[in-house]
Amino acid sequence: MNDKLLQEMDWRVRVFDSLSFPTLIMRPDKSILTANQVFIEQRGLQVDQIIGKKCHEIFYGEKMCPNEVCPLKKVIKGKKGQSILRRTHSLTGKQIWEDRVFSPILDEHGNVDYIMESVRDVTRLKNLEITLKEAEAFLEKIIYSSPVAIVAADAYANILLMNPAAEDLFGYTQRQAITRISVENLYPAGTAKGIMKQLRSGKQGGKGKLPSTNTVILNANGQEIPVELNASIIYEDDSEVATVGIYKDLRPLLAMEEKLQEANTQLVQSEKLASMGKLAAGVAHEINNPLTGILLYANMVLDGMDPDDTYRQKLQNVVEDANRCSEIVKNLLAYSRQTNSLRKPLKVNDLVDEGLALIRDQKLFMNIRLKKEYAPSDLFIKVDKNQMAQVVINMVINAMDAMEKHGTLTLRTYLDQRKKAVCLEVIDTGCGIPEGLLSKIFDPFFTTKELGQGTGLGLSTVYGIIKENQGKISVKETNANGTTFLLQFPQHQTESGEALIG
Repeated sequence: MNDKLLQEMDWRVRVFDSLSFPTLIMRPDKSILTANQVFIEQRGLQVDQIIGKKCHEIFYGEKMCPNEVCPLKKVIKGKKGQSILRRTHSLTGKQIWEDRVFSPILDEHGNVDYIMESVRDVTRLKNLEITLKEAEAFLEKIIYSSPVAIVAADAYANILLMNPAAEDLFGYTQRQAITRISVENLYPAGTAKGIMKQLRSGKQGGKGKLPSTNTVILNANGQEIPVELNASIIYEDDSEVATVGIYKDLRPLLAMEEKLQEANTQLVQSEKLASMGKLAAGVAHEINNPLTGILLYANMVLDGMDPDDTYRQKLQNVVEDANRCSEIVKNLLAYSRQTNSLRKPLKVNDLVDEGLALIRDQKLFMNIRLKKEYAPSDLFIKVDKNQMAQVVINMVINAMDAMEKHGTLTLRTYLDQRKKAVCLEVIDTGCGIPEGLLSKIFDPFFTTKELGQGTGLGLSTVYGIIKENQGKISVKETNANGTTFLLQFPQHQTESGEALIG
C-alpha cells in the first residue's frame, strides 16, 4: 500500500473519529467493522469488544435482534438512508431517546458494501415534545370541560372548535358546526362583521382583543340569546390565522336582575304603603268624628222635614255626599289596616263565593257573564275572612269597571304544585292596562277614573291586605283583550306537615 493511499485512509479515519454523534460501520450481515471514538466512550467499551460483534449484541445485548421494525433491510434493499426513533436506557438506567440513522455505503457497482449507523440523543427534544403534547392535551381538557362556551374559527370564518358548553348554548354539535355553518350563522345579520371591525380597530382592548361586550347570538332554532362576549384574534407573523370567542349566557343573570328589580319594586311599594298608611289613619280619624256629626244632624233634620220641602233634595244630596265621604274613610282605615286581623284556615272557593255574595248592588252583574273555574278539591289558606271578603269585592268591582259593566269575568282557583301556593285568578275582558301604568296600579290614590268616580284606594287596599296575609298579588297578563290578576297564598298545612284538603 503506497504512502498516498495510507494518508488518504488516515484522513478518512480521522474524519470518522471526529463525528460528534456516536457512529459505527457494519457489513450488511450486521457485523461491526469499526466505531468512532464517541461511540466507544459512550458505551464504555474497548474497540476489540465491538469489532466483529453484531449490532444487536451491542445495542440490545441479545443474540437475536429483538427489533422487528429495524430499517436495515430497507436500507439494503432500497439503497437509501433510513432512520428510526428508539427508546432505551443509559448505563445509569435513565430513559433516553435515540434517533438512529442508517446510511448505505455503495461499492463501484452500486451495491451496498457497508452501512454507517449514527446514533443521536434526542431525549431533550423528545421530552419537550411530550411536554408540549401533555400541555396541549391539558389545554384541550380545560377547553372542553369549561362551563363557558368557547368557539374557534379560522381566518375565513370556518368553525374549527366548539366545546360542549357552546354546543348547549348554540344548539349545534361540533360536527354540525364544522361541516355546515360559519361564524356568521351564529349571529344576527351583520353582527359578526361588526364584532370583527371592533376587534381590528383596537379601541377597546387593544388590537385583536375585545373584552366583555354584550351582544346577541342566534341558536340553531333562530332564537336570539343575550350573551357576554370576550373575543380575540390569533396572529402568526402579523397575519390573522384564527379567532376565538368566549360566551357567557346572560339569561340567568337577566332573570335574576328582573327578580331583584321586582323585589325592589315591592320594597318601595311596601315603604309607600307604610308611610301612606300612617297618613291615611290620621286623616281618617280626624275626618270621622265631624263626619259622624254631619250625618247625624243631617238625618235628624231630614226626618223632620215635610216631604215637599224645597230644601229636602238639597239635604239628601248632603247626606249622600257625607255617606260617600264615610265610605272613603272606611277605605282609608282598611288601607291603613287599623283593624284586628283574625287569621284562620279557610277554603279559598268559599271565600270567593262569600265575597261575591257581599256585593250589595247585584245589578252590576246584569251584563256580566260570570265564570267560576274552581279547583275540584278544597284548598285551604290561612287568612282573615273579613279582609279576604274585601279583597274579593274590590277585585271584582275593579274588573267590572275595566269592562265598563259588560263582558266576561272569570274567577279561577288552583294549586301551584311547584310553589305550594293556592292561586286565585281574576280575569276580565276589559281594555287592559297600559304598560306605562303597570308600576303605579297599586299606588294609593292612583286612579284612571274620572274625578269623583274612584278614590284610587281599591287595589292599594287589596295589596296591603294580601301582604298582611302572607300573600302576593301581580298582573299575570294584560293586553287589549283583558287583564289577569294573580293572587297567591301559601297552602295551609297541618301540624304534621300535610296540606289540608276537603
